Amino acid sequence: MNRNEFTEGITHILKLVRTEYGLTQDEMAVIIGISKKSLVESEKGRRPLGWTESVALANIFSDSSVLQSNFGGDINELITAIAFDNIEVDYPKTMGGKIWWKVVKEDRGYRIQQNIVSNHYRLLDADNRRLFFSFHLKEVEEYLNNI
Repeated sequence: MNRNEFTEGITHILKLVRTEYGLTQDEMAVIIGISKKSLVESEKGRRPLGWTESVALANIFSDSSVLQSNFGGDINELITAIAFDNIEVDYPKTMGGKIWWKVVKEDRGYRIQQNIVSNHYRLLDADNRRLFFSFHLKEVEEYLNNI
């Protein structure tokens, strides 16, 4: 999936997400940061949402069953994958987990840690660079196994 396919998909289900949350067009426009006129045009299929509007909607309403069923679960991972597609990312070093993190697993110089507040997991390399993150330990372990 690329950015255009993502924004088309979000635009297509915009009204469904809005009605799922019981929001008026005025309220939804304020929430995602566009004018009511733009929202109406998008709901009628006359104006596609842009990338930033689509990302805002998807992040704000990431718990939406409409979004999850249309995009296959965790929307934030999909957004990250699309945003970094064909771009080599050199994540900045972390503090290595001295605060808020506990080590779950160590393997070949890599560490899987879990955040003690949010309970999400991350994979760090030997230089404390974050390579992957997820709320699902199995996903992080699979990523590690494929390195």
